[in-house]
Amino acid sequence: MTPDENPHFFDKPGNVKLTLRVLYVACAILLAVDFIHHRHVLHDWENLWGFYAFYGFVACWLLVELAKLMRVVLMRPPDYYEED
Repeated sequence: MTPDENPHFFDKPGNVKLTLRVLYVACAILLAVDFIHHRHVLHDWENLWGFYAFYGFVACWLLVELAKLMRVVLMRPPDYYEED
């Protein structure tokens, strides 16, 4: 970063820590609401405590792993667009 640039919000480590703490608190609150909120479910396993949090975590993890595999298949060599 050059001296004439304005620092961005996430350039300060304290702001990154604050953002992560806010995210963790929001996740904990949403998980705690699972005790209070009544859901109309189709399957019995949807009634498990924290099911949707676990399901969302697994879905995101699978998307990341799938993206890693797609990168191997779709990656081009660094000189792919250079003219011979």
